[in-house]
Amino acid sequence: MSVHHLSAAVLTGAAGLARPAVAYVSAEPAAVDAYTLTAGRLAGSVAALVALAGVVVGGLALARSARGAGTGRRGGMVALTAGLVGMAIGGIVVAAADGGPGTGYGIVGGFVALAIGLVAVALGWLATARSRRTA
Repeated sequence: MSVHHLSAAVLTGAAGLARPAVAYVSAEPAAVDAYTLTAGRLAGSVAALVALAGVVVGGLALARSARGAGTGRRGGMVALTAGLVGMAIGGIVVAAADGGPGTGYGIVGGFVALAIGLVAVALGWLATARSRRTA
């Protein structure tokens, strides 16, 4: 076999070396700018904001139940729900992400939503438990 035939076989993929490398290079995701709002970043941000709203409502409900100025049960349930929804969306974003931070998949927002959602759930649970005790 001549060098010409050997190089043609390698370039066309008959030898099995060139084709997988070309397929691998074309499968890499395109670079995303730091300020581009992708679907993953939007979902992670929404999840973090929902969880943050749960923390605010849970803190207010906990303060209200501590003062005895009313029951914090409704606010506690809202905080529990918002925290769980934020954690669920954040978990889906983290599970669906194919890359790390800065790739546009929203993984940072998903992890933030998981952490803040856990705080919202804890505050909602405390406010609900405290309102049951005082009622």
